[in-house]
Amino acid sequence: MEKEESLFLSIGDKLIKRHNGVVHGKMMSSPGLKYKNKVFAFYYNQEMTFRLGKGFDLRSFGINKYSLLSPFKNKPPLAAWFNVPYEYQGQWEELAEIALEKLKSEIG
Repeated sequence: MEKEESLFLSIGDKLIKRHNGVVHGKMMSSPGLKYKNKVFAFYYNQEMTFRLGKGFDLRSFGINKYSLLSPFKNKPPLAAWFNVPYEYQGQWEELAEIALEKLKSEIG
């Protein structure tokens, strides 16, 4: 297992212990984290991807290198989903918490 995926799984385990309703799941055949059957973060291509919402400012976290999730060839990127490279591993857990809290606020 890659160190990036191992870190993702470790973060997932922490969130599962801290928050009722958080479970491991899948997103696009990749390991993900779900709350009430909705994915808020997942691991793909040695990066962690977070649903943080349109217009979320990753630069305020000191993250200057990231991309928007773009899973479709003929559609624009998904503006609410951010791919954050392993270079910013120190912020992955905090971003996962933010993504979870955003989802909770949307669905209750």
